This record gives sequence, C-alpha cells and structure tokens, in this order.
Amino acid sequence: MLDFVQERHKPAWPLDRPRELIVACPPMHSNVNLSRIARAAGCCGVQRMICTGNAKLVGKIARDSDETLEIEIHRTLPPVLERLRGEGFAIVGLEQTTSAVSIFEFPFPRRSVLVVGNERSGVADDVLRLLDHAIEIPVYGRPHAHNAATATAMALYEYCRQYPRG
Repeated sequence: MLDFVQERHKPAWPLDRPRELIVACPPMHSNVNLSRIARAAGCCGVQRMICTGNAKLVGKIARDSDETLEIEIHRTLPPVLERLRGEGFAIVGLEQTTSAVSIFEFPFPRRSVLVVGNERSGVADDVLRLLDHAIEIPVYGRPHAHNAATATAMALYEYCRQYPRG
C-alpha cells in the first residue's frame, strides 16, 4: 500500500506562457458565485476577468485570486466582447442553447473569452448574438443545469486540460 503525505498549498504549476483566456461575467445575483468564479480563475492561471454590474468579491471566498487576477468592471458586456473579438479572441458562451456543443467535444481556441451566464437568466440575448461558439456541460440528473460558479470551474478546468502549460 502507498504512503500518502499531505502536501496542501503546493506552489503553482509553472506555465510556459500566460493563459490567453479571459472570463466575462454578466451582473451576477450573488457575489458568492462571482467570488467562486474568481477563485477558480485564479487557480487556473487566468489573469483577467471582466465583470459587469455591482461586482464585488468576497475575500474569504475569492482568497488570493485578487492578487493575480486583473478584474475589470464595465457597464455592459457587448462593447467589451466586440473589442476583444477585434483583438483576435473567440467569444465562447457557457450556456445551454440550440447548436451548443458538449464541452467534451469542444476544442477551445487558445485565445478565448469564456462568457458565463447569469444564475437565473443565463446568457442575455444581446450577448448570445455575439457568440462565436456555445458550449454546454451535460447534466445527467436534476436540477437541469449546474450552478454558474460550478459550471465555470468545470469549463476552466477543461480549457486547462487542453492547454496544460498555458
């Protein structure tokens, strides 16, 4: 039998290059969800997060992510997404839609903006029209959708799986 020794809080795995992934959030109903998204983004080496509305991180939940994550707050997402598309980013919505592709089959473009939906209303129609891709995470039971922060963490992990070194 193997001997396992606790190694909590190991140093971050080194990246060969900075992540070219940006997380974009609509106004969220819960700053707890927003903080969980920020923590997951920080753990995945994401350096930039775009928020809208009255975005505020809860320090106990976001932990140290605010030290490495540049957080921008904008009034709305569409103008920011259009600008990022012009800079060569693919706009990828994390939403259950017609024509959405399972996250298991989606090859993330390296330069991507992951657009998260609002906890209750999902990705707004004006943002849906700007997406280059829509991806969804299969759900095998009830409720019929994952929590916004949980789904974002899964999508971030999948991006990191596809680009483990940056």
